Amino acid sequence: MGLFFFPIPYSLFALNEKRYCLLMADTKSASNEEKRTLILTGASRGIGHATVKRFSSAGWRVITCSRHAFPENCPWAAGPEDHIQVDLSDPKDTLRAVAEMRERLPLGKLDALVNNAGISPKGPKGERLDTLSSAASVWRQVFEVNLFSTIWLAQGLIEQLAKAHGAIVNVTSIAGGRVHPFAGSAYSTSKAALAALTREMAADFGPLGVRVNAIAPGEIDTAILSPGTEKIVETIPLRRLGQPEEVAKAIYYLCTDQSSYVTGAELHINGGQHV
Repeated sequence: MGLFFFPIPYSLFALNEKRYCLLMADTKSASNEEKRTLILTGASRGIGHATVKRFSSAGWRVITCSRHAFPENCPWAAGPEDHIQVDLSDPKDTLRAVAEMRERLPLGKLDALVNNAGISPKGPKGERLDTLSSAASVWRQVFEVNLFSTIWLAQGLIEQLAKAHGAIVNVTSIAGGRVHPFAGSAYSTSKAALAALTREMAADFGPLGVRVNAIAPGEIDTAILSPGTEKIVETIPLRRLGQPEEVAKAIYYLCTDQSSYVTGAELHINGGQHV
């Protein structure tokens, strides 16, 4: 049997060529689309590590900050080039890092700042430091890292955040609202102050188009959990520890348009532990 060829109208060729050109234009536009940028403190482990992976998987550029050098075994691309080593307990070093952050934003825009860094010093035997056993140096160090560095970073990057109509997320803690069996007094007090600072920042930064919120994690399954945490888990309504990835999802929500009318809020991520 012979083969039959049906003539295809030229107009159909032209239409398909037009569609192809439009498709290629859309693809080129998408590939050239400006990447959103996140600056994240406390990125080296736990919640910070999970947050990097969550944002990176969504196509964000992530500039990480920690007191440690960038670890070679971290999985995300451009990690070493986009890491800033900084000691947030030293205000001068924090301001030095802010200047470096601005230099790394050639378009002058920052879409999100996540203040995740936090410290909770322990006693010589790993015991909780209460108000009777915490030295003045401990209080100053904890407040500089957990509270003051947050405002130094936000103040220093406000122009870049405003240009992008960006978002700030401060990481507080369930310990900021109650006496915790493991978290020290300085840590808990600093987190309570950070919750108040979040409200103040939301009021001040809102007119500039910058949203400021907080998340308050409960017992999250990270390397810094204290022995005896399993007893707390028995009292949590969901009867389990939270996962760092679950916290990272909440941070991502607060940094995107999904939460475009949310500011001044503190989101509890604790399996119902606060009820």
